[in-house]
Amino acid sequence: MDGEKETTKVAIDKYRRFLHEDHVAAAETMEWRHGSPPIYDSVNNVFEQGKTKVWPKGSLEETIQNSIKTWEMEIKYKTCVNDIRTINLEKFKLFVNGREGLSAEETLKVGAYNALLKNSMPNEFKYHKEDEETFESSHNAFQSAFPRGFAWEVINMYTGPPIVTYKFRHWGFFEGPFKGHAPTGEMIQFYGIGIMKVDKYLRIEELELYYDPAELFGGLLKGPKISESNIEQGQDDNTTTQQCPLFNHS
Repeated sequence: MDGEKETTKVAIDKYRRFLHEDHVAAAETMEWRHGSPPIYDSVNNVFEQGKTKVWPKGSLEETIQNSIKTWEMEIKYKTCVNDIRTINLEKFKLFVNGREGLSAEETLKVGAYNALLKNSMPNEFKYHKEDEETFESSHNAFQSAFPRGFAWEVINMYTGPPIVTYKFRHWGFFEGPFKGHAPTGEMIQFYGIGIMKVDKYLRIEELELYYDPAELFGGLLKGPKISESNIEQGQDDNTTTQQCPLFNHS
């Protein structure tokens, strides 16, 4: 995609609020990370083919599911914190696995993957060394591993607003290389718990996420090292994963 706003057309995404309307209503002022909005067709197909729950239209479960998808889109692809409409900007904090909270500005600065994968393990034992990763390097690593995207769904809801507690599932197919590991073609998935405090407009004030990163990285590191694999196959994998930078995961 060339990123020229006057020629880019964005279809309405039924799972993510604001994506189409932000592009149309604020085409001249909205700051997108790659110059234009992301395209979700591929990961939407993974979601629709692999989801385990079908929530009634307009239900709390569907509303929260789409709200989180929208939030994740915004923190990944919008570069100006004032453009993020799913959060209460003054109050927002992101907590992952009990770590210190990150403000919206801090989350944008470190990048979504680094914010969600940061942990307190010694550096030599980390699967993902967030201090050595940029937004682009972390984004490209997972884009390469999951060329069709990494889908997300709510599978249970325990409490409703203003404190929303839910269980989620994240899954995708390991079909491209990841940090020197050859793809296995297998589905990788993990489960987690989210606790979200929202205001009367359902904007997020606090979001706590709890999950085991080993469920993700165990599958990714299962693939043999590329150097130990068929070199020609490795070259094929590298060729097929040169995707448009607007590919999305969730």
